[in-house]
Amino acid sequence: MADAPAVVTPGTERRCDVAIVGSGFAASILSRTLVRQGLQVVMLERASHPRFALGESSTPLAALSLERLARRWRLPDLYALAAYGRWRSTLPHLRRGLKRGFTFYSHSPGVPYANSPDNDHRLLVAASPNTSVADAHWLRADVDAHLALAAARDGVELWEETTLDGIEPTAAGLRLQGESHRRRFALTARQVVDGSGRAGFLASQGVVQEVPPDRHHSLVYSHFRGLKPFPPLAQQAGASCQPGPYPDEAAALHHLLDEGWMYVLPFDHGVASCGLVLREPAEGERPEEIWQRVLARYPTLAASFVTAETVRPLERVVQLPYRRSAAAGDRWVLLPHSLAFSDPLFSTGMAWSLLAVERLADLLPKMLAGEGDGREYGRLLHREADHIEALVRAAYAALPDFEAFTAVTFLYFAAASFAESRQRLVPDLPRPAWEVFLGAEDPVLSGLPERAWERLGSGPGDESFRSWLLDAIAPRDVAGLGDPQRLNLYPLDLEILVQRAELLGLTPDAVRAALPRLRGQRS
Repeated sequence: MADAPAVVTPGTERRCDVAIVGSGFAASILSRTLVRQGLQVVMLERASHPRFALGESSTPLAALSLERLARRWRLPDLYALAAYGRWRSTLPHLRRGLKRGFTFYSHSPGVPYANSPDNDHRLLVAASPNTSVADAHWLRADVDAHLALAAARDGVELWEETTLDGIEPTAAGLRLQGESHRRRFALTARQVVDGSGRAGFLASQGVVQEVPPDRHHSLVYSHFRGLKPFPPLAQQAGASCQPGPYPDEAAALHHLLDEGWMYVLPFDHGVASCGLVLREPAEGERPEEIWQRVLARYPTLAASFVTAETVRPLERVVQLPYRRSAAAGDRWVLLPHSLAFSDPLFSTGMAWSLLAVERLADLLPKMLAGEGDGREYGRLLHREADHIEALVRAAYAALPDFEAFTAVTFLYFAAASFAESRQRLVPDLPRPAWEVFLGAEDPVLSGLPERAWERLGSGPGDESFRSWLLDAIAPRDVAGLGDPQRLNLYPLDLEILVQRAELLGLTPDAVRAALPRLRGQRS
């Protein structure tokens, strides 16, 4: 990087207020909020920037967190990252892709992709009304490097090429031991934040325990160049792809398969991030063999990859879901992806991580001053992890029946659109960052994914399942989900939001007056 990390002298005992393990986007943003509050922060990164990372697809709830963080902590680059149009004009050197919404295609093995004019195997749900205020796919190598360097410029000590191999409590805090640039060091921090994700530094040291997962899904992934757009190939195969609320591929694409599903996230520079999420562990076969075996069963999807080349070798994660036993303890806390990961199906990672950054920006200085602890933070993260896992489990149970799967997605879209609308339109909403993610403790939405999974447990859904689910989410549905006249094509319809103002505790006139605060109306 342009600014070298701090050089550590062997044997030197260093101290700081907060040590953050990892330097992904959440860790770097958190570190900047803390130095702005006068704390001494050291961020420890085992690699060096720029480096590859997964977790590339943003959402409106992530944009809300970015904008709040930008305003509160005077971080204008975060405001730019929150909307595709601002990003392109303000930070054009950081590569990104346009995400207008979520696109789903349901495939059958051994035959070309088929879809009727009723869109019985295709679903588009818009997250924005136009390109300017749309979300983005993040090329994490660029974005993480930018944010880590910005943290270093703000006064965070960034130690790259640093590995940790020990932690022990002392009277002054937690003493971390390791090696940086081939030199041994010890660093005592009053608080430690574990942002190491799947690697799980605190779990590797026995501070928290691994919880055996119930699901054993796996992932094979890479970045590709030269993909052919899928909609023209589908139409050539005879499928209907009538125009939707946005171009199909200006989105996070989800190809639903018997084996699981594939994501395709297109970037503006001609590269796409692609991954196969499989129901079974990816053991025995090489990643290339798994990829080709699955693609060979879906001829239209395979045609999209005929001219594609990998930018980096295919890799695999044998065990995709993971969970740890605690999110906070004596002088330490975990960021969400150091606690748990379920599945990328609903792109929950960025928004959940940024919500935790907002919480910890408030909480850590209070903990250091002896004015609070991490118990509520830890409780919320566990409840949210349970909720995300239940939502994913219900979606997988519905995969064999696209109509049932579509209904299950409404559990996510209802929760997300209600939360976004409430946070943007309800005046003087207290502590929005401490509202539980995706309605995990909402009296209406909490428990619905579990009940959906139970109803689907005996087999594919039917019309009664869809009717039950739409009735269940109705008190939170500000988006008009499930309308048969939409034919599975859902724009961001502000008039429906006005009509359903009472669901937000507002009048239609109040919603109309507040519409400039919505993503489609703000400057």
